[in-house]
Amino acid sequence: MGKLDGKVAFITGAARGQGRSHAVRFAEEGASIVALDICDQIDSVFYPMSTKDDLAETAALVQAAGGSIVTHVGDVRNRADVQAAYEAGIREFGKVDIALPNAGIMPVIEPGDRDQAWYDAIDTMLTGVWHVLEVVVPNMIDRGEGGAIIITSSAAGLSSLALNTYPGQVGYVAAKHGVVGLMRVYANQLAKHSIRVNTVHPTGVNTPMVANEEYGAWAAANPEIAGSPAYQNAMPVELIEAIDISNAMVYLASDDARYVTGVAFPVDAGHLNR
Repeated sequence: MGKLDGKVAFITGAARGQGRSHAVRFAEEGASIVALDICDQIDSVFYPMSTKDDLAETAALVQAAGGSIVTHVGDVRNRADVQAAYEAGIREFGKVDIALPNAGIMPVIEPGDRDQAWYDAIDTMLTGVWHVLEVVVPNMIDRGEGGAIIITSSAAGLSSLALNTYPGQVGYVAAKHGVVGLMRVYANQLAKHSIRVNTVHPTGVNTPMVANEEYGAWAAANPEIAGSPAYQNAMPVELIEAIDISNAMVYLASDDARYVTGVAFPVDAGHLNR
């Protein structure tokens, strides 16, 4: 018996990184997966983003874990894309019980005239989350069986993590703070329907967003920032693994957390407690 047997989870940013880990881990616990990813490059993002091959690999890994999956290529910045992915999941599985608005980017982290990085960060990680909420919530209410929504924020969503005001950095931090506000509003409004809404706040995670050649070169060139105590964890680990976040997601999605809602849940190796 899995903790999520019979459930259907809608996951954005599912082609790799945390999203892929969540998809596989949820499948291991018995959930079917609806996976959405842009599978394309956003110009303001300084590292290579996911591809259709990555999304196909996620599908293969979910199936190897014994799960069923529907994949869709689309951009969370476009509500119609989110709606199309959701409807594909409904056609295949008949419902969505769990939503994980997880799609995230790290836009340019350098100075200069790069204002588009701000808009891409906000549109992907704040407006994109709102699009998911607006798409999945009405049917959750109509079904009358409750549900769980777990939004990927960041340790940067509960602290002033950025050490500069470059558009990409402050856009990231603003978006990750913003989804906490969304979570609290929706948690309050949806509690009467037994729909729970929480945020998860990872420290740095060993995924392609951080573990890439471009970020490594930037960190080497900016040791006063990358090596700052503001970027360090209290526990003796530089980066945690995506599975550490996935396990928290499983808990919050399952009946183990049936009365947990409106919570900002850190998985941060003590980063926020320093």
